[in-house]
Amino acid sequence: MSNSLVIENICKQFGSGQGVTQVVKNINLTIPEGKLVCFLGPSGCGKTTLLRMIAGLETPTSGRMSMTGRDLTPVPASQRDFGMVFQSLALFPHMTVAANIAYPLKLRGMDRAGQEKRVSELLQLIQLQHMTNRSVAQLSGGQRQRVAIARALASAPKLLLLDEPLSALDAKLREAMQVEIRQLQQRLGITAIMVTHDQREAMTMADVIVVMEHGRIAQIGTPLEVYRDPVNEFVADFIGLGNILPAHPSGPNSVQLAGGQQIQVDASDKPARQFPAGQEIRLLIRPEDVCLQMDQKINAAENCIPGEVTFIRDVGSSLEATINCSGFELTVAASPRDVPGLKLGMPVMARLPPHSCKLIDASPRA
Repeated sequence: MSNSLVIENICKQFGSGQGVTQVVKNINLTIPEGKLVCFLGPSGCGKTTLLRMIAGLETPTSGRMSMTGRDLTPVPASQRDFGMVFQSLALFPHMTVAANIAYPLKLRGMDRAGQEKRVSELLQLIQLQHMTNRSVAQLSGGQRQRVAIARALASAPKLLLLDEPLSALDAKLREAMQVEIRQLQQRLGITAIMVTHDQREAMTMADVIVVMEHGRIAQIGTPLEVYRDPVNEFVADFIGLGNILPAHPSGPNSVQLAGGQQIQVDASDKPARQFPAGQEIRLLIRPEDVCLQMDQKINAAENCIPGEVTFIRDVGSSLEATINCSGFELTVAASPRDVPGLKLGMPVMARLPPHSCKLIDASPRA
């Protein structure tokens, strides 16, 4: 029988009467066995509440969750056989590294020899064998992070839950830990769910991303799917940088932008004919897909728009420029070698390849 976690119609509300707040709304989701799934979304979208319900730390208002056919909904957190790494890590500062890792094993009544063997295995796994007897208060942020993960893995849980575990780390260490956690999860083949509001983190680590908006699931897919084919404006805006331009259908495979420019889109993508005439939609093109030509006199091909450079950010390996077009701005990402001599105020031509132009629904304004 599969060890997939199945979530059915889960809802969570706080308060009562007129003061009720529905935080999680009718979530239906299957967490595939052996995969790392990221719950991604802005603060207040319900992702941590959903994780806490999976952990058994919050009780659903309605709905059901099960694993290997067993209804987990009424099962206390201590009996779910899940490991959890909290945002604060929640390590015991007065204990040694070994004592912190052994703590859940001690609670389960494992004998001392068994504890020592398991702790030794986990210290090797996280490469901290030389720090067995050191106080966790003496560890660096990355080392404490590894100890928290080892403690969560101590009892060989069926599911590893991670609640924004890297948020307190500096940028360079955070990126290193993203790779470490991902490699560890893949090596162990353990099913894991991680909550994050960092889309780069989700793209780096996840097999599957669950994008959440206002307590609901907006989209489920692989990192590439949600980046390349977002279902609406909210997902497109939340996942990576994107030029999201107001548009109206103007033909079977063309739209009109705010400045009156006619843009052709790929007929194999969602065609403009799917949208009613006059409906406001969005045209999405990622900055790296915009082709910048540094001469407006170049013969204007399909989807070429003249503009002027108003901002340049050069970080060495890449360059980001803002182009002011008539009625809107475009963000362009390129290699510095592709746009040598680019300067503020320079007239340019931005080409939007039809196969890179995606039509998406305009999200309703909150």
